[in-house]
Amino acid sequence: MQHEDQEEFRDRIATVDEAGKRKWIYPKKPAGKFTNRRNWVSYILLAFLFVGPYLRIGGEPVLLIGVLERRFVILGQSFSQYDFYIFVIMMIIGVLFITLFTVVYGRLFCGWVCPQTIFMENVFRKIEYWIEGDYKHQLKLDRQEWNGEKLRKKALKHIIYLVISFAIANTFLAYLIGSEALIEIITDPPSEHVSGLIGIVVFTIAFYFVFSKLREQVCTTICPYGRLQSVLLDKNSIVVAYDHVRGESRARFRKNEDRKSEGKGDCIDCHQCVDVCPTGIDIRNGTQLECVNCTACIDVCNSMMDGVGMDRGLIRYASEHEINTGEKFRFTTRIKAYTGVLIILIGVLGVLISARTETDTALIRTRGVLYQKMDDGSYRNLYEYTIHNKTNDTLDLEFRAISPYVGRIEMIGAMLPAPPAGESAGSLFIYIQEDSIPSGRPKIEIGVYEKSTGRLVEDVKASFLSPKR
Repeated sequence: MQHEDQEEFRDRIATVDEAGKRKWIYPKKPAGKFTNRRNWVSYILLAFLFVGPYLRIGGEPVLLIGVLERRFVILGQSFSQYDFYIFVIMMIIGVLFITLFTVVYGRLFCGWVCPQTIFMENVFRKIEYWIEGDYKHQLKLDRQEWNGEKLRKKALKHIIYLVISFAIANTFLAYLIGSEALIEIITDPPSEHVSGLIGIVVFTIAFYFVFSKLREQVCTTICPYGRLQSVLLDKNSIVVAYDHVRGESRARFRKNEDRKSEGKGDCIDCHQCVDVCPTGIDIRNGTQLECVNCTACIDVCNSMMDGVGMDRGLIRYASEHEINTGEKFRFTTRIKAYTGVLIILIGVLGVLISARTETDTALIRTRGVLYQKMDDGSYRNLYEYTIHNKTNDTLDLEFRAISPYVGRIEMIGAMLPAPPAGESAGSLFIYIQEDSIPSGRPKIEIGVYEKSTGRLVEDVKASFLSPKR
């Protein structure tokens, strides 16, 4: 491992020089088995991302994050502010899953499924390679004086960047407001949807700035997940790692040499793993927060090992413990504990979702109004109700008494159907005969029934005031 006097690289990140200025990264175009696999994963995820807002399950979007309307749809199921407790459990599970995943597999998420990495490496970077060439050609182009060739290539690249950023902004907005609302913004005159147009423009500029200027800085200095890595990883975490036991000491390759007898390791010091890194680090220095586990260094190192007739795997997925001892990965007590808690929380979430009712009804006595005694000897209380429909269908409902001592229910006005993911509200009287009223402050139970089928949808409780309270 590195000695203390060799650890100065940890005093600064690879994209900033000693003067504190930005160092622009020109990574070499990667190629190999892992790169091909990551490409396919990226293409599948990109296809789902752009098609997702238009997919429907039971007439509802696959995913809708309606923050403004406080309506969320996941796999066709609508959720609202009344389901906040479910979202809390989901957030806890998400945080715990990220923790467990990182403890075991390091930053595998960053390298394979993170939107920033997918767009940067599999969309914008590929366009850059196509227009400007590989890393040496890009460096040469940036250093040369402005001429027709440079102006043409830079203009074409940034125009395409803006077009793609515009497409991403529209897709992102579709997940927030729904595809139907987005299509209205696009097809109607701009004057009718000024706020929507401003949103698209702001998102377009933001995405363009991220992928044309910030780039790897998002991963190395902005994203909190990279910082969390340092406290979540341990010696048993599987990361993209350099096998220093096998690779040291480094030395250039010479044909027909006996490296072992000369005290040389398998690392031929070709610098290719550094040239191909999109964050500009040297993986041979050990695990670093800038590493997003993109596997580009694995592919290029394997290619160099094939070229000189050595075994692959000098850089590979491995844990520090495995490299130092040769022992394979094992489940530690820490991993087992995280896994156990995660399974319990997922079980709790499943129970909550399965027990989730179709409606959420509030039945509250009207404030400031006392009970009234009627001519027939009964007492009545005035109530206000609100029925929130959690389903994607219109519900035509009615109230019926479940408590046997409740005399009758009288609606004030017509009870309107509850629209999909909407509310129905109104007022009603509840009557109880004086000799049927329980002593104390009784709780009455009222059922919310579907009119057409008589099916009990939900039961609610409320207090009833009378002289016997």
